[in-house]
Amino acid sequence: MKKALLALEDGRVFEGTAFGAEASHTGEICFNTSMTGYQEVLTDPSYRGQIVTMTYTQIGNYGVNPLDMESSQPHVRGFVIEELCDVPSNWRSTQSLDAYLKEWNIPGIQGIDTRALTKHLRTRGAMRAVITSEPMTHEEAVKIAASSPSMEGSDYVKEVTTPKSYLWDPEDLDSREWDIPSPSQQREGNAEGAFHPLSEPKHHIVAYDFGIKRNILRRLRQQGFRVDVVPATMTAKEVLAKNPDGVFLSNGPGDPAALDYIHKEVKEMIGKTPIFGICLGHQILGHAYGGKTFKLKFGHRGGNQPVKDLRNGKVAITSQNHGFAIDPGSLPSHVEVTHINLNDGTVEGMRHRDAPVMSVQYHPEAAPGPHDAKYFFSEFSRMIEKGR
Repeated sequence: MKKALLALEDGRVFEGTAFGAEASHTGEICFNTSMTGYQEVLTDPSYRGQIVTMTYTQIGNYGVNPLDMESSQPHVRGFVIEELCDVPSNWRSTQSLDAYLKEWNIPGIQGIDTRALTKHLRTRGAMRAVITSEPMTHEEAVKIAASSPSMEGSDYVKEVTTPKSYLWDPEDLDSREWDIPSPSQQREGNAEGAFHPLSEPKHHIVAYDFGIKRNILRRLRQQGFRVDVVPATMTAKEVLAKNPDGVFLSNGPGDPAALDYIHKEVKEMIGKTPIFGICLGHQILGHAYGGKTFKLKFGHRGGNQPVKDLRNGKVAITSQNHGFAIDPGSLPSHVEVTHINLNDGTVEGMRHRDAPVMSVQYHPEAAPGPHDAKYFFSEFSRMIEKGR
């Protein structure tokens, strides 16, 4: 098997075995603590510009299938794991992880000590890195990593946003809730399982696509929203001209401080329509309020992040994927912090005291992860109904 290198900008180098594409890619290296869901991680646009390390020991054991994609393609720059499963076993699998990464020209490295790498990143912080299966010295690889672009100041939203507006799932097929087929259904030849029909839409909303995940769109439709998805560059005037019942601000990649052209438009809509933001959308709202964001040392990525709701004291285990956070001291008095991360005290949720605007830093739709926080979609619906 071909050798590969993972080199970090601070000089740390890991040697392993290549899989996926034979290539050299740079990006910010980070780690994800989820035990499953590697396919959703790969295809989450929020990972644009990043090399992702999975802390779970064996990856690829259930293969890849087209139904679990969170977007039309993978967005990671590289994939780091301890052990690759060469023979996936799952009735829904259509392709191996190795073949999938080859198809999209994404390099991977296996056989390294991912625990040592994760501890290093927790100590030293997220940093630039390179994965390569090409012949080069450790010194050459470190130099390439150190000269690659920084995540701070990067606008990757323009790379992942939709080029034109569209109506999500007009035939109500992709958003249906699904049950795994029972043994009797499989014996009868029904390998697709049971799909449940959707109720009629109650609200029409506009969703800004900063790198939106498909499962967010599915959850919105399941909750009774008809969703018009629009590019990140659409103006507030154009959005409000659609006369929506509300506006949704999606997740996405890069540095929220670099998106001043979006901050301006979101600020224009506050107080004119109900707004709900998730992840990058939450951070964009922070800037629209006049606040600031800062880069976390190593970010929050995985399905086991504890969050406390300061309004009622309840704790939820949440799915998260972000490397920046809102500075609570920069927020104006009319903005209330509603949720905090119990590991480091960072802002996980906030709301406007006078206008129907709320946001959370984590992912209520999970995919992958726990569903403790999925109630936020119904809370958005109630916020719209209350304002009517």
